[in-house]
Amino acid sequence: MNEVLINMLECALDEDLGTAGDITSFAIFEEGDVGRALISAKQAGVLSGITLIKPLFELVDARLSAAPAVSKASTRAEVCLDDGDILEPGVVICRIEGPVRSILSGERVILNLLQRLSGIATATAAMVEALKGTNTRLLDTRKTSPGLRLLEKAAVRHGGGANHRIGLYDMILIKDTHIKRCGGIVPALTKAFAWRGGSATPQIEVEVQSTGEFMEALALGPERIMLDNMSLSDMEFCVGQRNVSGQNIALEASGGISISTLPGIAATGVDFVSSGAITHSAPALDIHLVMV
Repeated sequence: MNEVLINMLECALDEDLGTAGDITSFAIFEEGDVGRALISAKQAGVLSGITLIKPLFELVDARLSAAPAVSKASTRAEVCLDDGDILEPGVVICRIEGPVRSILSGERVILNLLQRLSGIATATAAMVEALKGTNTRLLDTRKTSPGLRLLEKAAVRHGGGANHRIGLYDMILIKDTHIKRCGGIVPALTKAFAWRGGSATPQIEVEVQSTGEFMEALALGPERIMLDNMSLSDMEFCVGQRNVSGQNIALEASGGISISTLPGIAATGVDFVSSGAITHSAPALDIHLVMV
């Protein structure tokens, strides 16, 4: 696991354990108490976050081992499934054995992550299913929880979706705020191409909100054009004009996306549809840990 994700887990543990640790478990259980636990699904969905379980409990063990007069025993986690697997109520996700203090110290953090990420994977899978049989792919956005973006974007992939840009650093996306401040689509795109200096990377995408703006963008040939809050008829027009032009420009529909609108949007022939809801509004999946 890379350093960024380890740091994220450390921060999550800092938030829950502070400097004193799980004082309830310290008060009730002896350092030599060993127990077993199961992490199980309580509702159907798609799993994401399974690879976090082992490193999370390794970090918990390291914290407890560093404390004076605390057991050096380690926690063993046997994962039973993979990210992207389908969950049914009652299915065991992981079996854990080790110091009771370690298990309970890491319980809430790992459940929060599994519930959040599996909720995103589940919401994504539902939208992907609505696009089944079409050539339109579902994309996420940057509307993610601060500090959890890499994990949440991985959850989108586990649900069958694809990632848009990771951050502001890996793709040029000219939005309406840039366009208004720059004086229009043509000057904004012209400056972006000049900044790129003749290179093919990073990719350039521009947001348009009307067919007139689309035609301006099409004439300059960015790699992708985002059709923001357009009607289905306007999307069809844009797809037709792109096809007639013969340019290899991807078209992305965005704005007000829901499961019910996906089939109609896909029928216009757009290449992608992006949804912020799959990350910012996905309900947590019900997953729990029980001592056995």
